[in-house]
Amino acid sequence: MKLNNAAAAVALAAAVLSTPAIASDKSELLHDANRTVDNLKHDAAFAQAARMIDGARAVYIVPKLVKGGFIFGAEGGDGVLLVRHGDSWSMPTFYGMGSASFGLQIGLEQAELVFIINSGQALRGIEKGNVKLGAGAGLTVVNLSSGAEGATTTHGGDIVVWTSGSGAYAGLTFNGSVIKADTDENAIPATGPEAEELRHNLSTVR
Repeated sequence: MKLNNAAAAVALAAAVLSTPAIASDKSELLHDANRTVDNLKHDAAFAQAARMIDGARAVYIVPKLVKGGFIFGAEGGDGVLLVRHGDSWSMPTFYGMGSASFGLQIGLEQAELVFIINSGQALRGIEKGNVKLGAGAGLTVVNLSSGAEGATTTHGGDIVVWTSGSGAYAGLTFNGSVIKADTDENAIPATGPEAEELRHNLSTVR
């Protein structure tokens, strides 16, 4: 029974990642990612998390992670990865995120996330195109839920995650989540004002 459930979970995660992008248009996704950075900058509860970006190797921004389903649920969303190069950030590249889970999950919820990537191991795993988060992958993921007491003193972790979500997202975990490169979107490099605006906005996070 456990094997069947595990197989179903993997299949669902794959389905989430293979569905059309939540924000399929690059401009829209970059615009939404820019708004997420603005929200992080103005979230007083995460002043320390914002400052951590200063020393991060990269950030992965998911403007719309959707969680839904009844009894059997899934999370999924599209995001952009920007890598630090000295005092500047790379042009964004596109990655999807999906996971599957079991439990009593009623209704549909949405959150925006910023993954602050601190270790070379985590960045290499993502850049290879398909990384699975959790203890089994050898990556430490620290989740900072909006309004969590003491969040500004939390340090460490290969990846630190800021989320604006509420409700079920207050205890959101990422074990089993998969981050996978969007080869179609990355076939043509991101350019234009939206990409430049996102790079500039990220460079002003303090």
